[in-house]
Amino acid sequence: MLRALAPRTLRGRLSLVALTTAALLITALTVVFNTVVERHLRHQADDELRARATAVAATVDTSGPRVRVLETANDQLLDTNVWIYAGKRLLEKPPATAAGSPPTRTAGRLAARGAPDCATVRAEGHRSVRLCARPVAGGDAEATVVTALDLAPYQSSADTLLWGSLILDAVMLVCAYVLTRLAVGRALRPVRTMTDQATQWSAVASETRFSTGGGPVELARLGTSLDALLDRIRAVLRHERQLTGELSHELRTPLTRIIAELDWWRSRPRSAAETRATHEVIDEAAQSMRTICDTLLRDARDTAADTSTAPGTAGVVPVLRRMAQRLDTPVRVKAVVAAEGGHHEAGVAPAFLERVVSPLLANAVRHARSTVTVSVRHTPGAVVIDITDDGPGVPEAFVGELFQPGRRADPGDGHHGAGLGLPLARRLARSAGGEVTYDAGHAPGARFTVTLPAG
Repeated sequence: MLRALAPRTLRGRLSLVALTTAALLITALTVVFNTVVERHLRHQADDELRARATAVAATVDTSGPRVRVLETANDQLLDTNVWIYAGKRLLEKPPATAAGSPPTRTAGRLAARGAPDCATVRAEGHRSVRLCARPVAGGDAEATVVTALDLAPYQSSADTLLWGSLILDAVMLVCAYVLTRLAVGRALRPVRTMTDQATQWSAVASETRFSTGGGPVELARLGTSLDALLDRIRAVLRHERQLTGELSHELRTPLTRIIAELDWWRSRPRSAAETRATHEVIDEAAQSMRTICDTLLRDARDTAADTSTAPGTAGVVPVLRRMAQRLDTPVRVKAVVAAEGGHHEAGVAPAFLERVVSPLLANAVRHARSTVTVSVRHTPGAVVIDITDDGPGVPEAFVGELFQPGRRADPGDGHHGAGLGLPLARRLARSAGGEVTYDAGHAPGARFTVTLPAG
């Protein structure tokens, strides 16, 4: 029941906690304040009673064997609410007070004790009356003066202070609640703004991030966490687009074979042998499609299972160094991997990065005279890999056909490739939002540049 009534928003909960804390503190302060006020008023009443008892005691003569009350000019004023006892015998009492009234009985008990003491009693009309006894010293006779005081004015002052403090407490609680809601709302406004921005940026895969410095430490930490989440979402979206593009491209060839075989088979009646041949071609294409799907999906699952990096991200320098170590390079050629700056992370899977760079690196090693240099640098939103060799370079006449499938600059160079490496590298890079280019102005040798989105 209480949980159902609790506010659902953080702003409401913080405001409720602040209101509860303020209410407990104010209640404790109010109780302490009114207790102190009540004691102070009671002490004032006792001081007034003792002063009156001292004044009346000056009119009581105890020097002789009997107690005598001396008459004074202001005798009526002094006799108001005053009892005078000789031992336990009542000598005088207030004119308007009955002998068996509660104040008179209480005065008799105080006088019988023979010591200074005070007591409070309920009189007629539920009024509180305070009585104080004062023994009269000197002489052989024992006398006690008891004075009384109506506490109604003091109680009225205490009640007024109590109600005033309660009203002030209520106003303070309302103000505290309103100010807390305003303060919490203002403090949470950047969080709400960051949440809306994160939702918008994640929907469009924006490269904008929160970690711009400044602001409170808590918001900076939240911004860093949201940046990491946005980077992961961006990498996942890129990986999905890459997987979709690869499936679409790789499945297009076997599907084309299946469609072509079916069109050929339907064009005219076929013999049983031709039909079996068509079935074999279709079966082979279907098996190829299944292999392609299994390979790509297995690679996607392996990438997702790797918790060391985000899906579809790879540390560029470690991958390139592993590739350089595995290269079957001639003795005269040395491969060097260099990186500018700190950690470089590409927004593609490690296997995908190898498939893009491998044809370029193999060409560089094949044509280099002594050195192949692989350098990595960062640009805004991208990782750039330059693969440079000191070989003869690409013939100028062949530059325009460099990335066309099946074209080779020198078919008689002893290399058994089909001229598909560079076109495949460019297609894969473009499927991930990157590019592969050739720098025609570089000399001597050749330089290919791979640009991939940053992870």
